[in-house]
Amino acid sequence: MTQGTVRRNGRGLPAPEELRNNGVVKNVGEARETPTGAPQEELATGERSTRNRVARSILDHGPSTVAELAGRLGLTQAAVRRHLDALVADEVVEAREQRVYGARTRGRPAKVFALTDCGRDAFDQSYDKLAADALRFIQERFGGDEAVVAFARARIAEQAGAYRAAVEAAAPEERTEALAKALSADGYAATARSAPVGEQLCQHHCPVAHVAEKFPQLCEAETEFFSQLLGTHVQRLATIAHGDGVCTTFIPKISHTTHHASASTAGRNPA
Repeated sequence: MTQGTVRRNGRGLPAPEELRNNGVVKNVGEARETPTGAPQEELATGERSTRNRVARSILDHGPSTVAELAGRLGLTQAAVRRHLDALVADEVVEAREQRVYGARTRGRPAKVFALTDCGRDAFDQSYDKLAADALRFIQERFGGDEAVVAFARARIAEQAGAYRAAVEAAAPEERTEALAKALSADGYAATARSAPVGEQLCQHHCPVAHVAEKFPQLCEAETEFFSQLLGTHVQRLATIAHGDGVCTTFIPKISHTTHHASASTAGRNPA
């Protein structure tokens, strides 16, 4: 996955590499709130690091009370509550009533804080490795590269409906823009821009980049699909999986009187 921020509904935690940072945060800043004269960026970094430690402690130990978190992290309960308030506002953790096993004592059960699905997604995941292992199994057991190509094409075919509807509903000169918007809805952060004798479709994020690095057939099937969908030869100039910053596809200007698909060029521009 890409670096950055793991978010749901516009909220979330910093990327997993930041969450894995379990460095010690001095308690002085917690007890005295914001030290006078400290650079704002430095303070923000410290706040984020401590907030990540709070979330990590909940991941490691399960739903926790304020007192338990304060004890484990060496923070005041007031500081823990402040960080929990921010994590709750970002929908990373949620407050629950603590489960009581056996006879319930007097008074209300203590409140515990647990990770939401959004918060859990921000931590280490193995989905990329699982997908790569599955494709390697297909490759080794069911027909080599041709089997991987068949899988890649079938995957694109399952997603094709929304893309096809968006493109077909657009005017011919707006089809690349319509495809970009449909791709963005699926997390590709795509844009369309003018280029000499054509347009460029730019995908600024690729949810399967790490897998496509090992299996470029995924990129090739996508490029082939773009060609079929837009009814013209297209050329993939760059891919995130190859180490480029953006997946860039060149789409030449086409005659609007004919709309026949031609073979795509899935390879990279040799220039």
